[in-house]
Amino acid sequence: MDDSCDDPPTSAVLLDSCHFSQVLFNNVEKFYVPGADVTCYYTLTQNITARGKDWVGIFRVGWKTTREYYTFMWAPLPAAGHSDTAVQQNIQFKAYYLPKDDEYYQFCYVDQDGMVRGASVPFQFRAETEDDILVVTTQGEVEEIELQNKNLQEENEELKASCANLQKQNVELQEELKKTQELQKSLESLRSNTEKLELEVNSLKMENKHLKEQGDCREAELQQLKEQIQNVSSEKERLEGRLKTALEHMDQLQQRDLMKELEEQKHLFQVLQAEKDEADEESQASLRMCPMCDEVFPEDVDTSQYEAHVQNHLLECPICTESFEKSNRQVYDDHMLCHRLE
Repeated sequence: MDDSCDDPPTSAVLLDSCHFSQVLFNNVEKFYVPGADVTCYYTLTQNITARGKDWVGIFRVGWKTTREYYTFMWAPLPAAGHSDTAVQQNIQFKAYYLPKDDEYYQFCYVDQDGMVRGASVPFQFRAETEDDILVVTTQGEVEEIELQNKNLQEENEELKASCANLQKQNVELQEELKKTQELQKSLESLRSNTEKLELEVNSLKMENKHLKEQGDCREAELQQLKEQIQNVSSEKERLEGRLKTALEHMDQLQQRDLMKELEEQKHLFQVLQAEKDEADEESQASLRMCPMCDEVFPEDVDTSQYEAHVQNHLLECPICTESFEKSNRQVYDDHMLCHRLE
Protein backbone atom coordinates (compact mmCIF):
# COMPACT_ATOMS: atom_id res chain seq x y z
CA MET A 1 0.00 0.00 0.00
CA ASP A 2 1.28 3.46 -0.87
CA ASP A 3 1.49 5.50 2.38
CA SER A 4 1.41 8.80 0.44
CA CYS A 5 -2.14 8.14 -0.79
CA ASP A 6 -5.21 9.46 0.96
CA ASP A 7 -7.38 7.17 3.05
CA PRO A 8 -9.84 5.21 0.90
CA PRO A 9 -13.55 6.09 0.89
CA THR A 10 -15.45 3.96 3.43
CA SER A 11 -18.97 3.56 4.80
CA ALA A 12 -20.49 2.63 8.16
CA VAL A 13 -23.24 0.50 6.55
CA LEU A 14 -22.94 -2.61 4.34
CA LEU A 15 -24.95 -3.22 1.13
CA ASP A 16 -27.24 -6.15 0.37
CA SER A 17 -25.65 -9.48 -0.33
CA CYS A 18 -26.56 -9.19 -4.02
CA HIS A 19 -23.92 -6.48 -4.45
CA PHE A 20 -21.19 -8.89 -3.35
CA SER A 21 -21.48 -10.68 -6.70
CA GLN A 22 -20.59 -7.65 -8.84
CA VAL A 23 -16.88 -8.40 -8.38
CA LEU A 24 -15.68 -12.04 -8.26
CA PHE A 25 -12.35 -13.00 -6.70
CA ASN A 26 -10.46 -15.80 -8.47
CA ASN A 27 -7.74 -18.27 -7.47
CA VAL A 28 -7.86 -17.30 -3.80
CA GLU A 29 -5.49 -19.51 -1.81
CA LYS A 30 -6.45 -20.95 1.54
CA PHE A 31 -3.02 -19.95 2.87
CA TYR A 32 -0.46 -17.32 1.90
CA VAL A 33 3.13 -17.70 3.06
CA PRO A 34 4.14 -14.87 5.47
CA GLY A 35 6.90 -12.56 4.20
CA ALA A 36 5.98 -12.94 0.51
CA ASP A 37 4.03 -10.62 -1.79
CA VAL A 38 0.42 -11.60 -2.49
CA THR A 39 -1.30 -11.18 -5.86
CA CYS A 40 -5.05 -10.78 -5.79
CA TYR A 41 -6.99 -11.88 -8.90
CA TYR A 42 -10.56 -10.69 -9.50
CA THR A 43 -13.17 -10.25 -12.25
CA LEU A 44 -15.21 -7.09 -12.88
CA THR A 45 -18.62 -8.21 -14.13
CA GLN A 46 -20.79 -6.19 -16.50
CA ASN A 47 -22.92 -5.15 -13.47
CA ILE A 48 -20.29 -2.72 -12.16
CA THR A 49 -18.57 0.32 -13.61
CA ALA A 50 -15.06 0.82 -12.22
CA ARG A 51 -14.16 4.33 -11.01
CA GLY A 52 -10.94 6.10 -10.06
CA LYS A 53 -11.37 5.81 -6.27
CA ASP A 54 -12.32 2.10 -6.17
CA TRP A 55 -10.01 -0.01 -4.00
CA VAL A 56 -9.31 -3.58 -2.86
CA GLY A 57 -8.77 -4.12 0.85
CA ILE A 58 -7.77 -6.99 3.12
CA PHE A 59 -10.24 -7.38 6.02
CA ARG A 60 -10.16 -9.65 9.07
CA VAL A 61 -13.15 -12.04 9.00
CA GLY A 62 -15.92 -10.69 11.23
CA TRP A 63 -15.56 -7.07 10.10
CA LYS A 64 -18.74 -4.95 10.22
CA THR A 65 -17.89 -1.79 8.23
CA THR A 66 -15.43 -0.93 5.48
CA ARG A 67 -13.56 1.27 7.93
CA GLU A 68 -12.08 -1.88 9.49
CA TYR A 69 -9.70 -2.70 6.59
CA TYR A 70 -6.19 -3.88 7.49
CA THR A 71 -4.52 -2.63 4.31
CA PHE A 72 -5.63 -1.62 0.81
CA MET A 73 -4.53 -0.91 -2.76
CA TRP A 74 -6.18 1.36 -5.31
CA ALA A 75 -7.97 -0.69 -7.98
CA PRO A 76 -6.58 -0.06 -11.49
CA LEU A 77 -9.06 1.07 -14.13
CA PRO A 78 -9.69 -1.46 -16.89
CA ALA A 79 -9.18 -0.68 -20.55
CA ALA A 80 -11.98 1.14 -22.41
CA GLY A 81 -14.88 -0.83 -23.85
CA HIS A 82 -15.35 -3.34 -21.03
CA SER A 83 -18.89 -2.36 -20.00
CA ASP A 84 -20.53 -5.25 -21.90
CA THR A 85 -18.07 -7.99 -20.89
CA ALA A 86 -16.34 -9.21 -17.74
CA VAL A 87 -12.76 -8.00 -17.23
CA GLN A 88 -9.94 -9.86 -15.44
CA GLN A 89 -7.85 -7.67 -13.09
CA ASN A 90 -5.13 -8.22 -10.47
CA ILE A 91 -3.38 -6.29 -7.70
CA GLN A 92 -0.18 -7.12 -5.85
CA PHE A 93 0.06 -6.47 -2.11
CA LYS A 94 3.60 -6.00 -0.80
CA ALA A 95 4.66 -8.32 2.02
CA TYR A 96 5.61 -5.38 4.27
CA TYR A 97 1.96 -4.29 4.57
CA LEU A 98 0.40 -7.76 5.08
CA PRO A 99 -0.82 -9.15 8.44
CA LYS A 100 1.65 -11.10 10.58
CA ASP A 101 -0.85 -13.22 12.56
CA ASP A 102 -2.72 -16.41 11.58
CA GLU A 103 -6.26 -14.95 11.75
CA TYR A 104 -8.69 -15.43 8.87
CA TYR A 105 -8.80 -12.61 6.28
CA GLN A 106 -10.56 -11.97 2.97
CA PHE A 107 -10.29 -9.65 -0.04
CA CYS A 108 -13.09 -7.05 -0.52
CA TYR A 109 -13.67 -4.77 -3.52
CA VAL A 110 -14.98 -1.35 -2.33
CA ASP A 111 -16.21 1.38 -4.70
CA GLN A 112 -15.50 5.10 -4.28
CA ASP A 113 -18.79 5.51 -2.36
CA GLY A 114 -17.44 3.18 0.35
CA MET A 115 -19.80 0.30 -0.59
CA VAL A 116 -18.66 -3.35 -0.87
CA ARG A 117 -19.14 -4.79 -4.38
CA GLY A 118 -17.43 -8.18 -3.90
CA ALA A 119 -15.78 -10.37 -1.23
CA SER A 120 -13.52 -13.44 -1.43
CA VAL A 121 -13.51 -16.64 0.61
CA PRO A 122 -11.43 -16.45 3.87
CA PHE A 123 -7.70 -17.24 3.92
CA GLN A 124 -4.75 -17.19 6.36
CA PHE A 125 -1.16 -15.93 6.34
CA ARG A 126 0.84 -19.00 7.38
CA ALA A 127 2.67 -21.93 5.85
CA GLU A 128 0.40 -24.61 4.41
CA THR A 129 0.54 -28.11 6.02
CA GLU A 130 -0.89 -31.41 5.06
CA ASP A 131 -3.51 -31.19 7.81
CA ASP A 132 -4.61 -27.81 6.48
CA ILE A 133 -5.15 -29.24 3.03
CA LEU A 134 -7.34 -31.95 4.46
CA VAL A 135 -9.33 -29.45 6.50
CA VAL A 136 -10.03 -27.28 3.46
CA THR A 137 -11.67 -30.12 1.65
CA THR A 138 -14.12 -30.86 4.51
CA GLN A 139 -17.79 -29.93 4.38
CA GLY A 140 -17.71 -28.43 7.90
CA GLU A 141 -15.58 -25.43 6.89
CA VAL A 142 -17.92 -24.64 4.02
CA GLU A 143 -20.91 -24.72 6.38
CA GLU A 144 -19.04 -22.47 8.86
CA ILE A 145 -18.30 -19.91 6.13
CA GLU A 146 -21.94 -19.98 5.01
CA LEU A 147 -23.00 -19.46 8.63
CA GLN A 148 -20.61 -16.49 8.94
CA ASN A 149 -22.00 -14.98 5.72
CA LYS A 150 -25.56 -15.44 7.03
CA ASN A 151 -24.63 -13.77 10.31
CA LEU A 152 -23.01 -10.89 8.40
CA GLN A 153 -26.16 -10.45 6.31
CA GLU A 154 -28.34 -10.43 9.45
CA GLU A 155 -26.05 -7.84 11.06
CA ASN A 156 -26.24 -5.81 7.86
CA GLU A 157 -30.07 -5.85 7.99
CA GLU A 158 -29.99 -4.78 11.64
CA LEU A 159 -27.61 -1.94 10.79
CA LYS A 160 -29.92 -0.86 7.95
CA ALA A 161 -32.92 -0.82 10.28
CA SER A 162 -30.91 1.10 12.87
CA CYS A 163 -29.80 3.59 10.21
CA ALA A 164 -33.41 4.11 9.03
CA ASN A 165 -34.50 4.67 12.62
CA LEU A 166 -31.67 7.17 13.18
CA GLN A 167 -32.60 9.00 9.97
CA LYS A 168 -36.23 9.21 11.15
CA GLN A 169 -35.10 10.51 14.53
CA ASN A 170 -32.85 13.02 12.75
CA VAL A 171 -35.81 14.33 10.69
CA GLU A 172 -37.92 14.65 13.86
CA LEU A 173 -35.09 16.45 15.65
CA GLN A 174 -34.68 18.82 12.68
CA GLU A 175 -38.40 19.65 12.84
CA GLU A 176 -38.20 20.20 16.60
CA LEU A 177 -35.13 22.41 16.09
CA LYS A 178 -37.00 24.45 13.47
CA LYS A 179 -39.95 24.90 15.84
CA THR A 180 -37.56 25.85 18.64
CA GLN A 181 -35.91 28.46 16.40
CA GLU A 182 -39.33 29.87 15.46
CA LEU A 183 -40.28 30.04 19.15
CA GLN A 184 -36.95 31.75 19.88
CA LYS A 185 -37.68 34.38 17.22
CA SER A 186 -41.18 34.90 18.65
CA LEU A 187 -39.69 35.25 22.14
CA GLU A 188 -37.17 37.84 20.91
CA SER A 189 -40.00 39.76 19.22
CA LEU A 190 -42.07 39.67 22.42
CA ARG A 191 -39.07 40.87 24.44
CA SER A 192 -38.55 43.75 22.02
CA ASN A 193 -42.25 44.70 22.19
CA THR A 194 -42.16 44.45 25.99
CA GLU A 195 -39.19 46.81 26.16
CA LYS A 196 -40.98 49.29 23.90
CA LEU A 197 -44.12 49.09 26.04
CA GLU A 198 -42.07 49.61 29.20
CA LEU A 199 -40.55 52.74 27.68
CA GLU A 200 -44.01 54.02 26.73
CA VAL A 201 -45.34 53.26 30.23
CA ASN A 202 -42.43 55.15 31.81
CA SER A 203 -43.05 58.08 29.47
CA LEU A 204 -46.76 58.10 30.35
CA LYS A 205 -45.90 57.97 34.07
CA MET A 206 -43.65 61.01 33.69
CA GLU A 207 -46.34 62.84 31.70
CA ASN A 208 -48.97 61.91 34.31
CA LYS A 209 -46.71 63.20 37.07
CA HIS A 210 -46.21 66.47 35.19
CA LEU A 211 -49.97 66.85 34.63
CA LYS A 212 -50.61 66.14 38.31
CA GLU A 213 -48.16 68.87 39.28
CA GLN A 214 -49.91 71.26 36.89
CA GLY A 215 -53.27 70.24 38.36
CA ASP A 216 -52.02 70.94 41.89
CA CYS A 217 -50.77 74.35 40.71
CA ARG A 218 -54.14 75.13 39.06
CA GLU A 219 -55.94 74.05 42.20
CA ALA A 220 -53.82 76.44 44.27
CA GLU A 221 -54.56 79.25 41.81
CA LEU A 222 -58.27 78.45 41.95
CA GLN A 223 -58.15 78.57 45.74
CA GLN A 224 -56.53 82.00 45.56
CA LEU A 225 -59.28 83.14 43.17
CA LYS A 226 -61.94 81.89 45.55
CA GLU A 227 -60.32 83.80 48.38
CA GLN A 228 -60.21 86.94 46.21
CA ILE A 229 -63.89 86.50 45.35
CA GLN A 230 -64.70 86.06 49.02
CA ASN A 231 -62.76 89.22 49.88
CA VAL A 232 -64.53 91.16 47.13
CA SER A 233 -67.89 89.86 48.34
CA SER A 234 -67.07 90.91 51.90
CA GLU A 235 -66.04 94.34 50.68
CA LYS A 236 -69.21 94.54 48.65
CA GLU A 237 -71.32 93.66 51.69
CA ARG A 238 -69.45 96.25 53.76
CA LEU A 239 -70.06 98.93 51.13
CA GLU A 240 -73.71 97.94 50.83
CA GLY A 241 -74.02 98.26 54.63
CA ARG A 242 -72.48 101.72 54.54
CA LEU A 243 -74.77 102.65 51.64
CA LYS A 244 -77.79 101.43 53.53
CA THR A 245 -76.73 103.42 56.58
CA ALA A 246 -76.23 106.47 54.40
CA LEU A 247 -79.67 106.04 52.84
CA GLU A 248 -81.27 105.77 56.26
CA HIS A 249 -79.37 108.82 57.36
CA MET A 250 -80.49 110.65 54.24
CA ASP A 251 -84.11 109.79 54.96
CA GLN A 252 -83.71 111.27 58.38
CA LEU A 253 -82.21 114.40 56.86
CA GLN A 254 -85.11 114.67 54.43
CA GLN A 255 -87.51 114.42 57.30
CA ARG A 256 -85.66 117.14 59.10
CA ASP A 257 -85.60 119.19 55.92
CA LEU A 258 -81.84 119.55 56.09
CA MET A 259 -81.14 120.00 52.39
CA LYS A 260 -77.52 120.76 52.84
CA GLU A 261 -76.81 117.60 54.71
CA LEU A 262 -78.91 115.72 52.17
CA GLU A 263 -76.73 116.99 49.36
CA GLU A 264 -73.69 115.87 51.23
CA GLN A 265 -75.20 112.49 51.79
CA LYS A 266 -76.11 112.24 48.12
CA HIS A 267 -72.56 113.07 47.24
CA LEU A 268 -71.36 110.43 49.67
CA PHE A 269 -73.82 107.97 48.15
CA GLN A 270 -72.52 108.65 44.69
CA VAL A 271 -68.96 108.11 45.87
CA LEU A 272 -69.91 104.87 47.56
CA GLN A 273 -71.92 103.78 44.53
CA ALA A 274 -68.94 104.50 42.30
CA GLU A 275 -66.72 102.48 44.61
CA LYS A 276 -69.20 99.64 44.56
CA ASP A 277 -69.45 99.69 40.77
CA GLU A 278 -65.68 99.76 40.54
CA ALA A 279 -65.43 96.80 42.91
CA ASP A 280 -68.03 94.89 40.83
CA GLU A 281 -66.12 95.62 37.65
CA GLU A 282 -62.87 94.47 39.25
CA SER A 283 -64.58 91.29 40.40
CA GLN A 284 -65.97 90.60 36.92
CA ALA A 285 -62.71 91.56 35.18
CA SER A 286 -60.58 89.25 37.32
CA LEU A 287 -62.60 86.16 36.35
CA ARG A 288 -63.54 84.30 33.19
CA MET A 289 -66.50 81.93 33.18
CA CYS A 290 -67.29 79.24 30.61
CA PRO A 291 -70.67 80.04 29.02
CA MET A 292 -71.40 76.30 28.64
CA CYS A 293 -70.55 74.78 32.02
CA ASP A 294 -70.00 77.91 34.22
CA GLU A 295 -66.48 76.81 35.05
CA VAL A 296 -64.42 79.72 36.43
CA PHE A 297 -60.94 80.54 35.02
CA PRO A 298 -58.39 82.98 36.53
CA GLU A 299 -57.75 86.33 34.89
CA ASP A 300 -54.26 85.33 33.67
CA VAL A 301 -55.45 82.10 32.03
CA ASP A 302 -54.09 81.65 28.48
CA THR A 303 -56.68 82.69 25.89
CA SER A 304 -56.01 79.61 23.75
CA GLN A 305 -56.59 77.34 26.74
CA TYR A 306 -59.88 79.11 27.55
CA GLU A 307 -61.02 78.93 23.91
CA ALA A 308 -60.01 75.25 23.67
CA HIS A 309 -62.13 74.54 26.77
CA VAL A 310 -65.15 76.31 25.28
CA GLN A 311 -64.54 74.62 21.89
CA ASN A 312 -64.56 71.23 23.59
CA HIS A 313 -68.27 71.78 24.37
CA LEU A 314 -69.08 72.35 20.67
CA LEU A 315 -69.62 70.17 17.60
CA GLU A 316 -68.50 71.97 14.44
CA CYS A 317 -69.96 71.17 11.04
CA PRO A 318 -67.12 70.16 8.67
CA ILE A 319 -69.07 71.49 5.69
CA CYS A 320 -70.29 74.90 6.86
CA THR A 321 -69.29 77.18 9.74
CA GLU A 322 -72.13 76.39 12.13
CA SER A 323 -71.44 75.03 15.62
CA PHE A 324 -73.66 73.08 17.99
CA GLU A 325 -73.47 72.27 21.68
CA LYS A 326 -72.61 68.67 22.43
CA SER A 327 -75.74 68.46 24.56
CA ASN A 328 -77.73 69.06 21.30
CA ARG A 329 -76.27 66.05 19.47
CA GLN A 330 -79.55 65.27 17.71
CA VAL A 331 -79.68 68.78 16.22
CA TYR A 332 -76.13 68.31 14.93
CA ASP A 333 -77.01 64.91 13.37
CA ASP A 334 -80.09 66.42 11.66
CA HIS A 335 -77.94 69.25 10.33
CA MET A 336 -75.43 66.79 8.85
CA LEU A 337 -78.28 64.79 7.28
CA CYS A 338 -79.45 67.97 5.53
CA HIS A 339 -76.00 68.35 3.97
CA ARG A 340 -76.08 64.77 2.71
CA LEU A 341 -79.48 65.29 1.12
CA GLU A 342 -78.33 68.38 -0.77
